[in-house]
Amino acid sequence: MTNYKNLEAWKKSMQLVKAIYLLLKTYPQEELFVLTAQTKRATVSVPCNIAEGSGRNYKKDSIQFFHIARGSLYEVETLLNIASMTAIINEEKFKEISVLTDECMRILNGLITYFEKEKLK
Repeated sequence: MTNYKNLEAWKKSMQLVKAIYLLLKTYPQEELFVLTAQTKRATVSVPCNIAEGSGRNYKKDSIQFFHIARGSLYEVETLLNIASMTAIINEEKFKEISVLTDECMRILNGLITYFEKEKLK
């Protein structure tokens, strides 16, 4: 297995982590233990599960962790939708971050497809 740091899915998801952390600094204080904390957990889960999946010895295990990463990415999208819907973030910021989450999803789906089709362990 390749080093996870070389995977485009991991690199892009790390960019998402940075963007989300910067965005969350603008959230109201009363959201610190609710929306902010949940968004951080979900966002950090994406590159962590990609890294863990790439370190597994079996294709099936790797794919499972990549699916968990994808689920976390869907969770991030939902949390951002909630923030937009409740006017915690404006439409412009929402669209900006959505572009990055969409890129992460596209790349991660490609990684999953690659692993599902390749004849690896």
